[in-house]
Amino acid sequence: MPTVKDVQVKKPSPDQQTECENWPIWSKEACTFDWSYTETETCLILEGQVTVSDADTEVTLGEGDLVIFPTGLECTWQITKPVRKHYNFS
Repeated sequence: MPTVKDVQVKKPSPDQQTECENWPIWSKEACTFDWSYTETETCLILEGQVTVSDADTEVTLGEGDLVIFPTGLECTWQITKPVRKHYNFS
């Protein structure tokens, strides 16, 4: 079972940035919720801040981060600043 340690976070290349701009946008106000990934999600954070955690680890994500969440990850999202992101499931 993947953990938050398996979440990949990096800055996108110019080509990745352009590709992400064609993906849908998701937005959410500040809140906390549990989430399970049934598919791999790649997203580009456009605005906001979120901390994703499991029982052992947490990672904070913000504007400009390209993030890959693995299939099977179960985590808690704590959105501390309203978030907008491009996203793609594969």
